[in-house]
Amino acid sequence: MRFKKLDLNLVVVLDALLDERSVTRAGVRLNASQTTISDALGRLRQYFNDDLLTQVGRKMVPTPLGESLIGPARTLLLQAEAMVNTKPSFDPAAAVRTFTLMVSDYVYTVLVTRVAAELSRIAPSITLEIVPHSTVPWESLDRGEADFLIMPQNYMTTGHPSSLLFEDGFCCIAWRDNDLVDDAITLDRFMELGHVVTRFGHNRTPAIDEWFLRRFGEMRRIEMITTGFYGLPQAVIGNRRIATIQRTLADYYADLLPIKVIEPAFELPTVSEAMQWNRYADSDPGMAWMRQVLAEHGAAIHAGPVPQA
Repeated sequence: MRFKKLDLNLVVVLDALLDERSVTRAGVRLNASQTTISDALGRLRQYFNDDLLTQVGRKMVPTPLGESLIGPARTLLLQAEAMVNTKPSFDPAAAVRTFTLMVSDYVYTVLVTRVAAELSRIAPSITLEIVPHSTVPWESLDRGEADFLIMPQNYMTTGHPSSLLFEDGFCCIAWRDNDLVDDAITLDRFMELGHVVTRFGHNRTPAIDEWFLRRFGEMRRIEMITTGFYGLPQAVIGNRRIATIQRTLADYYADLLPIKVIEPAFELPTVSEAMQWNRYADSDPGMAWMRQVLAEHGAAIHAGPVPQA
């Protein structure tokens, strides 16, 4: 099909080329031969009267015009996908569909496990694909690579709709046999002990770390840094370190591991987890249904135990 003499099938190839910046990788992504992709690039160059991508050493680099087409090409495909997915209604019991959720291991444990348990009963042909946060997670949302981005509300971008899912507090955890802490901990003892913390990516740190830096500077003695929240409980076992962790996650691991939950005798912040979805999928009945499921289970997080992951 052509629109103003442009074969719209070429927009799919253009999007892949501008994203992959490689004829070979674009071919793999589209399940097409290198010859087919090269031919499509030639036709695109002829239509736009521009090279679009030029070879610089071993890499292909977009020209200024090619760079300017990255957003419009992706937007056109997302709008087309939203139009195709628009149905009068959505029947979860009969639907065959995959929803991609970009979440932390914390959100997976306390929220997604609940959702997955329900979907197995009411929507057996729906698949949940869980992917970890990327360095710039908002770009995955922009490109339509993730249906939902779930993360602290203060990290949300303003370009897409979002909704609060749940709030959680923080507490401390330690090995059950750690004789330096009881069921409560003072600020002085908190600062004396070694800490295990979680850090993500090059530019993002968890909200709790930002809070500590603003309030106490570098006063904590950090002895170990993990790449996920799941590593905090194991890292305090068999030693005298402590960790600061979301309360729901602490309660979950306290039933599985020899750790104890410690109440801080000083104020700790709360975390507000929110979900965000691409604005072009806002009217998709399937997405609306999934948002409702996520919201219901988010609201119920403190109402009962977390299912075993």
